[in-house]
Amino acid sequence: MSRFARFRRLVREFTGEAAWDDYLLTCERDGVEPTTRRAFERHRADRVEHAPMARCC
Repeated sequence: MSRFARFRRLVREFTGEAAWDDYLLTCERDGVEPTTRRAFERHRADRVEHAPMARCC
């Protein structure tokens, strides 16, 4: 893997973009039909919103 590819992956990990790539790889590995990107992001947002540590108060 080139230095640029490693840097790009690091940035994508930091911003959360790599989660979609990981999800697609998992679906492919398990033979499952992936959801849409919109549904995936909505699920991620809901999970963060309902996490007990998501709010300070």
